[in-house]
Amino acid sequence: MKEIILFGILVSTYFMVIAKRMPALIRSFGYQSFFLFLATFAIAWGEDQPELYIICGLLFIIKVSLIPYLLYRITNKIKAGQDLGLIINSQLSLFCALGFTYLAWIFSARLFSSLNQSLVSMPAVAFFMVLTGLFLMVSRITALAQVVGLLVMENGLFLLASTVSGGMPFFVEIAIFFDVFVSVVIMGFFVYRINKLFTHIDVGKLSNLKG
Repeated sequence: MKEIILFGILVSTYFMVIAKRMPALIRSFGYQSFFLFLATFAIAWGEDQPELYIICGLLFIIKVSLIPYLLYRITNKIKAGQDLGLIINSQLSLFCALGFTYLAWIFSARLFSSLNQSLVSMPAVAFFMVLTGLFLMVSRITALAQVVGLLVMENGLFLLASTVSGGMPFFVEIAIFFDVFVSVVIMGFFVYRINKLFTHIDVGKLSNLKG
């Protein structure tokens, strides 16, 4: 079961890397968050931690449902369904993602060498998500795509914390969820204002304003 969930996270992340339009990127992020929800639920079930069940519920409500809905709404409102502005094309991005998968596995195998090989897979996927999120932030021009990249990094850090320590302290996780949600709302507002003032959300063009 765990292998199927991790495979789902990997595939959904690969879909994000090859996405050329914003709706496809948001949809893939929703799939990734759903599989992250399943992974967290599996950890809660295996370790019998009631607090993690509450975190699972918040994860489903905020990251699987609410944040994709807000991103879709912003995308439709500013008509940002156009190309993401790929600095690196989809094919090369996929090769980079495969490279990140290999590097994450090697790093995790060395960092957790005392663990059974079957237990290394989850932190390896978490490191892969962090690297991929950073890659999306660097290699995509539009501001909304960079917001999604930041959310992917946070998903990876969340999975890593849940895997290594059995979950962060309960109130810390609640605070992080609230912080992420508020951050998305604020960033969405600023993206909307930027688009209204400059008729685009290409951050590369905004650099031309520097005097």
